[in-house]
Amino acid sequence: MSNQSYTPKETLAELDKYIVGQADAKRSVAIALRNRWRRKQVPSPLREEIAPKNIIMIGPTGVGKTEIARRLASLAQSPFIKVEASKYTEVGYVGRDVESMVRDLVDLAINMVKKEEEQRIKGVAEANAEDKILDILLPPTPGRVGAVGPEGATSFTINNPDVPVVHSDKPENSTREKFRQMLRDGKLDDREVEVEVSDTKSTPMVEIMTTSGLEDMQSNIQDAFGKLFPKKKKARKMKMKEAKEAVIKEETEKLIDHDKVVQEALKRTEQSGIIFLDEIDKIASKGGGGHGPEVSREGVQRDLLPIVEGATVNTKHGMVKTDHILFIASGAFHLCKPSDLIPELQGRFPIRVELHPLGKDEFVRILTEPENALVKQYIALMKTEGVELEFEAEAIEELAAIAVEVNEKTEEIGARRLHTVLEKMLDNLSFDASERDGETFVVTAEYVREQLSAIVQDHDLSRYIL
Repeated sequence: MSNQSYTPKETLAELDKYIVGQADAKRSVAIALRNRWRRKQVPSPLREEIAPKNIIMIGPTGVGKTEIARRLASLAQSPFIKVEASKYTEVGYVGRDVESMVRDLVDLAINMVKKEEEQRIKGVAEANAEDKILDILLPPTPGRVGAVGPEGATSFTINNPDVPVVHSDKPENSTREKFRQMLRDGKLDDREVEVEVSDTKSTPMVEIMTTSGLEDMQSNIQDAFGKLFPKKKKARKMKMKEAKEAVIKEETEKLIDHDKVVQEALKRTEQSGIIFLDEIDKIASKGGGGHGPEVSREGVQRDLLPIVEGATVNTKHGMVKTDHILFIASGAFHLCKPSDLIPELQGRFPIRVELHPLGKDEFVRILTEPENALVKQYIALMKTEGVELEFEAEAIEELAAIAVEVNEKTEEIGARRLHTVLEKMLDNLSFDASERDGETFVVTAEYVREQLSAIVQDHDLSRYIL
């Protein structure tokens, strides 16, 4: 089943594998993802009228906003990009303009479609490359009428007297098949050969200083030079295994219809693209008098507004309409409120979801339940040194309790505190692990307290170390 046709419950189940709690946020994202699929099933012209229901996720740092974005990217078979709103400036200031996020999304979509095409034609490209190499191994006799050497390769040598190179006007099928089998079995992989491949250095490199709105200028000029100066062939010595990969790569490039790839990528960007706008609270005005950076913040919002509402952005691959791109914004909003955003922008994010701070119980689950749980990560890391690391249940409870305590005493950074607490607690073991091969190390609650109690009790130390 295609990922795009996941039901909301199935999407929720996938997100649950990696993200603890925050059911409301995961539920909203799951519905938004399904609505992309639903809109495609609606006949025209009503389909064009259905606008995406953009989402704002509100919650303190370290509660799962970014993690939801990361996992959504792997779930959605759609062009997906995560950007920080704080890196954009309004037109007239030095920095990136908001339209560049759409250009980045298009580039990402092109890479996605190109990889899919490469997978689709992989078998044909490999067969063509195999035949090309066999043609070189069994070259036609020079001067034969109609005999044409294989394109893109002039010579082929094998530095091994046991592997003969057969020169035959009419090579026997059995000989050709023997070489084919040797290629497939990898018996020629370590032999040095000389083949002609495209010289990537033949195109002149151009570097220019860019300012706001000119990010694409360098790549555009390089593309123009690429067309003016076609890629040259260059003879290179390499192992047979590398030579085969190089020939497969060139055959793949020949088979791919790049115009078709670009058209499909533009279509996907317009119809199912997703932009995750992180740190949107950083561009919200804090109700000041409109001095200094406040002007730029509001300017970014006004520049962002037409992109979210629906505009046509000019990219080097063509025009892209943003009417149906889904925007998911997130921010801590601890120094300002969503209502501090300009009203027009607020109206373009009709769904608002609050993510809740995490407590001890959630920390215990985060440490153990997800497929990429921190405890599992450290066990795998220590295993590389031959150390069997084990955590007692009481030790995990103690780690969670200490993380909550430090969050309360210092800055609230949510689950990110678990990284610092675990790293500090395992500091001695990590340093000595290379000399403990074959040992089993059990982390107890007492060991956790022993390693962290002094720092937790000293308020100043915990501020700087944990």
